[in-house]
Amino acid sequence: MRRAIARFAFAFLFIAMVVPAAAAPLKAGQFASREAVLGWMNNYRNHRDPAHVPDAVHAMSQLGIFRDAENAGAFIGFIAGALHDNPAHADAMLDRMLPLAPEDQWALVQAIAYSEMPGWKNLLYRYAGRLPARRLMSEKYLLGELPTLDEAGFEEKPGAFAKIGGYLGFGHDDKKKPALLPTPALLDVLWGFYCATGAFNPAISDIVAMLSWAKERDDVDKLTLGGMAKYTLAANASRDAKLLTMLKSIAKYYPKDTKRELDEVTLAAETMDLAKLRKDALASIDELKRKGPGSKRDISLWGQIGEGALALGCIGAAAVGQVEFGIPCVVGGAVSSAGLHYWDTQN
Repeated sequence: MRRAIARFAFAFLFIAMVVPAAAAPLKAGQFASREAVLGWMNNYRNHRDPAHVPDAVHAMSQLGIFRDAENAGAFIGFIAGALHDNPAHADAMLDRMLPLAPEDQWALVQAIAYSEMPGWKNLLYRYAGRLPARRLMSEKYLLGELPTLDEAGFEEKPGAFAKIGGYLGFGHDDKKKPALLPTPALLDVLWGFYCATGAFNPAISDIVAMLSWAKERDDVDKLTLGGMAKYTLAANASRDAKLLTMLKSIAKYYPKDTKRELDEVTLAAETMDLAKLRKDALASIDELKRKGPGSKRDISLWGQIGEGALALGCIGAAAVGQVEFGIPCVVGGAVSSAGLHYWDTQN
């Protein structure tokens, strides 16, 4: 359904073409915990360090991150983004990431498929034999039976998608293809990809597209995801000047409804008034649950997504007074569930 990838002037520069054979030594404890790995990931786009990406992957495996697939999205997205930015050295990076425990091999299969590199299928084909525990998964990606990141889509497109059209390269495709439906887990993947690349496509473009659901009136899940996209954009832009500039630059190209949401995002980021977005989102969800078609479903994704996209980082850290961590609100600390509970109890 989606775009032919566009490149924008404000996209960050690619990593140097050669991955250094001997990287600068890591700081003590750099990959000692999930939070330490996340902090390194968040800083990566500002100080590219592709030579240590395989070390980070081994740390992720040793920390058991890949064994919780529902909450591993940010890490998968990061690996995919790092491969995307180093296509000439993807083989060398993967060689150093292997061997990997059989139960963790799915992470590399998915990261390769999500990398959006030209020739990613050839890469996956070459490494499928070294990822034997996930041979079937590899085969399904190669056959197009599992959706890749560039096939993220919607069963029913929000109005903004039909209007953005040529600017982002979206096209109408009547062929039935597997779709990677937007979920909190996908939002994690997209933010992880952004941490690795700092680029508009595919991460930020897809997150911005979800803003069309921020005022959804009929579906609690869609409204929740729209609110998550809106809040995470604002929270991260408040800490990332380049992201804020990027969001301001693209707003004029969107339909008025999406532009209005983007304007609210950038205003909240500039004024640090993130609490208003939180309160508005929770109020809208609560109202739809009580009055709208979704009111019979006693569901609140805010409190059910575990360590998913909105849960991590500045929300959880703020709940325990640890905002000094400085890690992104999307792929940050380990107190997410408590942070979400804190949100609900403050309403």
